Amino acid sequence: MATTFQPRTRAVSRRSFLVTAGGLGIAVAFGSLPLPAVGATAARAAEGGFRPNAWVTIADDGTITIISPAVEMGQGIMTTLPLLVAEEMDADWDRVRIVQAPSDAETYGNPGFYGIQLTGGSESTRGYHALLRLTGAQTRMVLLAAAAGMLRVPVGELSTEPGRVVHPVSGRALDYGEIAANGPLPEPLPQVSEADLKPSDRWRYIGKRTIRRVDVPSKIDGTAVFGIDVQLPDMLYGAVLRAPVQGERPTAIDDTEARAVPGVTHIVPLSYGVGIIGETVEATRRAKELLQVAWSTGSRVRDYTSRHLLEAYRAIGRDLGRRGVPAHVAGDAQAAISGAATVIEVDYMSDHVSHATMEPMNATALVIGDRVEIWAPTQGPTGTQGFAAEVIGTMPDKVRVHTTLLGGGFGRKAERDFIVDAVSLARAAEGRPVKVIWSREDDMRHDKFRPLEAQHIQVGLDADGHILGWRHRIVADSVFARTMPELFDGKGGHDEVVTEGAHFNYAVPAHHVEYLRQESGLDIGFWFAVGVGYTRFAIECVVDEIAAARGIDPVALRLELLRDQPRACAVIETVARMADWTREREGRGIGLAYSDAFGSHCAQVAEVSLDRETGRIRVHKVWCAIDPGMAIQPLHIEAMMIVGITNGTGHALFEQINVVDGEVEESNFDTYRVIRMSEAPEIEVAVVPTPGSPVGGIGQAGLPPTGPAIANAIARLTGGVRLRHFPFLPDRVLAALEA
Repeated sequence: MATTFQPRTRAVSRRSFLVTAGGLGIAVAFGSLPLPAVGATAARAAEGGFRPNAWVTIADDGTITIISPAVEMGQGIMTTLPLLVAEEMDADWDRVRIVQAPSDAETYGNPGFYGIQLTGGSESTRGYHALLRLTGAQTRMVLLAAAAGMLRVPVGELSTEPGRVVHPVSGRALDYGEIAANGPLPEPLPQVSEADLKPSDRWRYIGKRTIRRVDVPSKIDGTAVFGIDVQLPDMLYGAVLRAPVQGERPTAIDDTEARAVPGVTHIVPLSYGVGIIGETVEATRRAKELLQVAWSTGSRVRDYTSRHLLEAYRAIGRDLGRRGVPAHVAGDAQAAISGAATVIEVDYMSDHVSHATMEPMNATALVIGDRVEIWAPTQGPTGTQGFAAEVIGTMPDKVRVHTTLLGGGFGRKAERDFIVDAVSLARAAEGRPVKVIWSREDDMRHDKFRPLEAQHIQVGLDADGHILGWRHRIVADSVFARTMPELFDGKGGHDEVVTEGAHFNYAVPAHHVEYLRQESGLDIGFWFAVGVGYTRFAIECVVDEIAAARGIDPVALRLELLRDQPRACAVIETVARMADWTREREGRGIGLAYSDAFGSHCAQVAEVSLDRETGRIRVHKVWCAIDPGMAIQPLHIEAMMIVGITNGTGHALFEQINVVDGEVEESNFDTYRVIRMSEAPEIEVAVVPTPGSPVGGIGQAGLPPTGPAIANAIARLTGGVRLRHFPFLPDRVLAALEA
């Protein structure tokens, strides 16, 4: 999921860390039913102990439990965020245990994401960074103050080492566990500011390559609990038959055969389909197959055929008399282009793609009266509370969410549909928990796909080939109009997530970006880098077209356009050296692309070959240089770049959802083509942080440059053949070669 929300920092005040003489005043409740966490040890460590604030608990044996406020879906955030606290409080990392935050936005909401609990947009580290470092610093001061009382020495004579407070003058020391067992909480609490944070030369954990992810061991030994693994006493299973076309409803249901399936306990009519509840997964799926349902035929989505709409979108983009909502305006781009010596005018397009998460949609819910308890692999605990409350007709504070590990998210698991399924069926189950598991076919056919979109770009050049003006028109349906209507309306109909990435940092005299919203009826959603994934495709390919028109090297042109952006120039120069940019390659081509999305600077070079007979592209290697500002965990940053590049390669070459008359044609991995291990390129990553720069987002930063780097490599290899439509299917490549 991508956003343009900017992180905000704040000081840690007494309001943020309300304590009483006996411990924490803000309750951290884990409930009577089991809380899925990284491991059982972590859950036990959170019980009792010394609680200097809402984030940290210290047990008498010195075990430190730190709350992780963001959800872990493979991006390593369950390590990154607690590490910030551990660094500043001088915790012994080997004695730290991590527990997923309960659903409590007031305490654990992201300051950079409207204060709600939602993991997406590469906002977790950017949003929580300042707060968690200050939290750690305040925890350290609490420990120092408590130790001063126990040792009867001034606080100023004390220092900390990992896991203990030291008094150098006397040689005495107190383990954090000893302080937890016997130390008083200071009143009032020490106040902290950024001046109290450690300087970088004293970091023990931040920036080091020795820290391993805390979620990996349990994933290896099988003890990790994903949503699909949740087991509760007396639990039932659920499935939902959905309409083949979004927006239709059941008009007649014949469930005679379905009810006869052994183990089926309930058939539940829903406004959008039919639910089945049973004692086993097999029973619910068999009953689902036997349902006979007549569906309404009035949905406007029946007119939705993606290939036809995409051509219509392209025509709209080209119709310059049709105005959109301004997304970015700097100078008079139209006038500059009108007076240009040369105008480059091109269209770029992208098909729908599916999230295809490894773990399909699922959730477990228990409804008792007006109270709901949910166990789910959700990216948005706060949203989940609201979705469930709406179904039951209760208040969100009566909904408790236990967030499990996620087997992939990419924005899909911030949606409401799988949560609504579980809560709706649990309400019918009369006090028994119900786990709903979507089939892969349901998961793919009823996904919230990345927007179908067309982009029209005009660039005016002077007689020497220098840019005078850049006009960028983006035609697509809206994500925010459905998911965040108040935000969408407040922006005057501008969808920031659809146009994200179009506002670049290249130095051009006049730049105009506009959004032409379509309302075609099909729900679209957040998908791994969302807008940046396709806007940077168009932008970076056009930059190469400008370089070709000027007869200048693409690296040199970017360095010229980014001359006032030292971090951008550094990653471009670094990746060019890594790839040996000027070396000739027999039968292969290389291409460059750059992105500054999510607060990180990323440049990539792709090396490709092309079978001119079949139109098949092979990506052999991708070099990547990434500047994340502060590199909290370099090894994990490298891993996330590999994830982004691998996904970026697959979505550029293969991934495509086709909708015909409202029905999705693809249903599983036999028809929805994803990258295979044998097709994955060799990847080399260099992390080149800039000390003193703000921390950037990493989760999605690796994907945007990959597709355009591949396209630019093909252009160099073929002497100028441009691929302008994601994905680069063989027939499209052959058509471009012939043209």
